[in-house]
Amino acid sequence: MLRPMSNEHDLKRTPGTALHRQIFLVLKDGIAQGTYAPGTALPKEESLVQMFGVSRATVRRALADLELEGLVLRKHGLGTFVREGLGTGAKIATLSFVDELRHTAQSTEVRVVTLESSVPPAAVRSFLQVPDGEPVVHAVRVRMAGKVPLMITETWLPEDLGKNITVAALKRSPMYEVLIGQGVKFGRVVQEISAESADPHRATLLKCELSTALIRMSRIMHDQAGRPVMYVTAHLTPQHNRILMEIPADAIGTLSAGHIVHDPALVGNTGGGGKRQKT
Repeated sequence: MLRPMSNEHDLKRTPGTALHRQIFLVLKDGIAQGTYAPGTALPKEESLVQMFGVSRATVRRALADLELEGLVLRKHGLGTFVREGLGTGAKIATLSFVDELRHTAQSTEVRVVTLESSVPPAAVRSFLQVPDGEPVVHAVRVRMAGKVPLMITETWLPEDLGKNITVAALKRSPMYEVLIGQGVKFGRVVQEISAESADPHRATLLKCELSTALIRMSRIMHDQAGRPVMYVTAHLTPQHNRILMEIPADAIGTLSAGHIVHDPALVGNTGGGGKRQKT
């Protein structure tokens, strides 16, 4: 529920993004997630003015952008309505939907952007436990559904494991399947899910606006001997992606079910500190 605001200065601004554009993005996300269902009306202009603490002109510019993008119909004297036939992310995770996700995964394709040997950033070096200055294999891929980019995956792995990996192999199979084919047996996995603003590089690859909030999923994957063998991050647009998890009853309250880490200063610290809350 959005809290009413007293005036335009109360709304926290995103640097470099016009205020009407920020409101447009909030409403667009609400349509994409099913908060505003197809065929239903958005809140009246007066309500949006109070909700966001902005002028009527600012609200009208945001609504005009929604109409220009084909998301709403503005009916004089009646209000602004979400267009019929729009897909939303509000489906319930049923077996048939899981089957649909599997079909989608099988029908998408991967574009390999980068496959190289390079010295990793300090954080990656720490995750993989490789010496300072030692190169690792770095791969960047974009998963596409037709012309729509869904996800960027960025993977780092020790050079002895990745030196024989080819672009052709990564177009056919996910990295972990390629490693399994080379004899790697996976053990413990540590995963973190957070959010990150799209920088110019990721915004270009995902064809989204600069500073768009992306889902960020990071994994450190170990082999059965406990050696870190792969560090991977995935950046996903929330308009086209959700993360589904099935947790056994006996895992509730354990790390396997996940912990919420409360730490305003936490930045990309997979498996790191902070105050944790069981989910």
